[in-house]
Amino acid sequence: MPVSGPLLEASGIAQRFGALVVLDGVDFALGSAESVGVVGPNGAGKTTLLNILAGSQRPTSGRVRYEGADVTGVRADRRCRMGIGRTHQIPRPFVGMTVFENVLVGAMLGAGRRSAGAYERTVDVLETCGLVDVANRRAADLGLLDRKRLELARALATDPKVLFLDEIGGGLTDAEALELVATIQQLPTRGIAIIWIEHIVHVLVQAIDRLVCLDSGRIIADGLPKDVLADSRVIDAYLGAAAP
Repeated sequence: MPVSGPLLEASGIAQRFGALVVLDGVDFALGSAESVGVVGPNGAGKTTLLNILAGSQRPTSGRVRYEGADVTGVRADRRCRMGIGRTHQIPRPFVGMTVFENVLVGAMLGAGRRSAGAYERTVDVLETCGLVDVANRRAADLGLLDRKRLELARALATDPKVLFLDEIGGGLTDAEALELVATIQQLPTRGIAIIWIEHIVHVLVQAIDRLVCLDSGRIIADGLPKDVLADSRVIDAYLGAAAP
């Protein structure tokens, strides 16, 4: 049954480590099949927010709701089965396994599929991510672009309704990053909502509906990408150092 309201919602999220405040009362909502980019300077709290939304870290205070249910205390593996998937900044494949086997693990353990269903999902994801030609290659033997593709494929194999991308373009050339964008742009049409943290802003804005900027643990701008990038607060906090 469809749930009214946001698909994913964070309310009053704070994260403190002693005197260090990493997040300071963040409110955030994500709609079904919406694609949102997150930018901000190093140390702004971007990855910490992603960890809290994904369930690998619990906030000091605040609540996370998914499909109307409070999931603040739900572990990451349980959230994955509920439809919340993610990638990591540094790909984490099972290096001794093939590309096919890596994705199959996601389909079986992440999505709970069995036998033929898991196999079919794996083949579909490999095609989506452009990995069919290297399906039988060991993950340890892949170049960086194919490792990034595999990281994305493993997350997609878990059948997410929400997918978190944590700097998936990091380390890639512009041309390589744009190849990933072509895949990521398809995901909302398949009913997958996206939250994407990325420093390659000109690549990011090609695949998102909305842009959020974090600074010092707070959201300082949230709206259309062109409006956020023109916001004086964003220029001062994040874009100013890169401006000519």
